[in-house]
Amino acid sequence: MSSLVSLEFFPPRDNAAQEKLIRSAKQLQALQPGYVSVTFGAGGSTRAGTADAVGIMQKLGFDAAPHLSCIGASAQDLADILQAYKQQGVRRIVALRGDLPSGMGGDTGEFHYASQLVRFIRETTGDWFHIEVAAYPEMHPQARNAAADLGHFVEKVQAGANSAITQYFFNADAYFSFVERAAARGVGVPIVPGIMPITNSAQLLRFSDMCGAEVPRWIRLRLAEFGDDKASIRAFGEEVISRLCQTLLDQGAPGLHFYTLNNADTTLAITRNLNLSVEAA
Repeated sequence: MSSLVSLEFFPPRDNAAQEKLIRSAKQLQALQPGYVSVTFGAGGSTRAGTADAVGIMQKLGFDAAPHLSCIGASAQDLADILQAYKQQGVRRIVALRGDLPSGMGGDTGEFHYASQLVRFIRETTGDWFHIEVAAYPEMHPQARNAAADLGHFVEKVQAGANSAITQYFFNADAYFSFVERAAARGVGVPIVPGIMPITNSAQLLRFSDMCGAEVPRWIRLRLAEFGDDKASIRAFGEEVISRLCQTLLDQGAPGLHFYTLNNADTTLAITRNLNLSVEAA
């Protein structure tokens, strides 16, 4: 398996989406990823779907890592979920604070920070799980400032995280600056860049505005130029992201975590450009 590549999927909402997920996952087996992760909806809204999708990934032969959010969950809820995942043979967890679903009000559960969740996982399950946490090279959108955001990341690592996946970005300098600042604070775990393929302008800009990822002006202008020309957007996106990934690997990034959006084609195209797929080897 390639320790250089890992992949993210989201739980399907119906049978057609499940068939698409399985089809895409089978295509992406060509990358022999080190593991795949499966997302978790706001306030646990896809909890059962996450567990089911993890089971699908395991049956396909992947090492599958469910996302686990602590917002809106009690300690007992989390202990039960962790126990169920242990029984399912899961050995890796992506531990997140998570987002409040609309309408939840003040009921945010017993834990308010991802560092508390990481500590709880360690206290209740020991070293059973390899724990991934999130990192934000361009700062979490709700953080007071960059120093406070880095402090939260350091706390997660000190609580017992094994490695980190970053929010996606398009500026390699932002990533390397964050890694350098984290190392200066004593962080020694791998910080793997999250990679978002560019396939849909409106979707990308909407995601980026929500999560605080900066889309450089030159990329926005080129995307605006293409209008509704999907083929040109995909070709441009493939070139831009392939170049970003090559820069990251050349300068020492420990791997690449692709946000696949349950689509195989673009991730496969980028990894072929990087000579990372079995087909390209």
